[in-house]
Amino acid sequence: MKRELLHSCPELIDYINEVGFLPLLRMGIPGWSAEEVTDEDCQYTRLPDGGWEWPLWEWKGAIVQESGCAYGKFFNGKAAFVSRDWWPDFCNYRRSLSPEPADGSIERTILDVLKCEGSLITRDLRAECGFGGPKMRSRFDGYVARLEMGGYIVTEDFVYARDRHGREYGWGRALLTTPEALFGPEACHPDRSPEESRARMLGQLRKILPDVTDSKLESLLR
Repeated sequence: MKRELLHSCPELIDYINEVGFLPLLRMGIPGWSAEEVTDEDCQYTRLPDGGWEWPLWEWKGAIVQESGCAYGKFFNGKAAFVSRDWWPDFCNYRRSLSPEPADGSIERTILDVLKCEGSLITRDLRAECGFGGPKMRSRFDGYVARLEMGGYIVTEDFVYARDRHGREYGWGRALLTTPEALFGPEACHPDRSPEESRARMLGQLRKILPDVTDSKLESLLR
């Protein structure tokens, strides 16, 4: 897909806007991930003191904030970016596959809490929805992942812990919100049918992944 490797966050933003859909890490389609199109200096590195550096991982928040793209578990439950231009079609089609959660369901409760609060990190969202205790974490995360796949939840930013010197550290916590809150309601309701959105996205995926079979591309959209 990409002949020259990328070296900076602005370059990666431009690339996401160019291709429209880009997983963060490898997911089995050669060349189709931010991990694979960035230089080795951007990859995960263990430091002699036991710490680590991973510029690509640290860029996630800046990419979301500066590009206006969507980020979440969008393809086969894996984290990916969807550009601002392609989000309306992605949301339109995915919501047709996963209708809005019914009143009284756990998914509905999650969305109602987010709509009320505006945005919450996953830990706080879990607590607000009554999923306390370590054994409830994976179950709750499964509900959130399905809502992301359905186009109902996106990541607004990443929140990091700080040491006593005020420096950020750790993996960061996703700050979750709804796409209506982040992009506006109109961005989730394009003037096209879900099937028209599907056809447009399939055409773009064929363009950026010409060696991948249609059956594989179609599976990515489900």
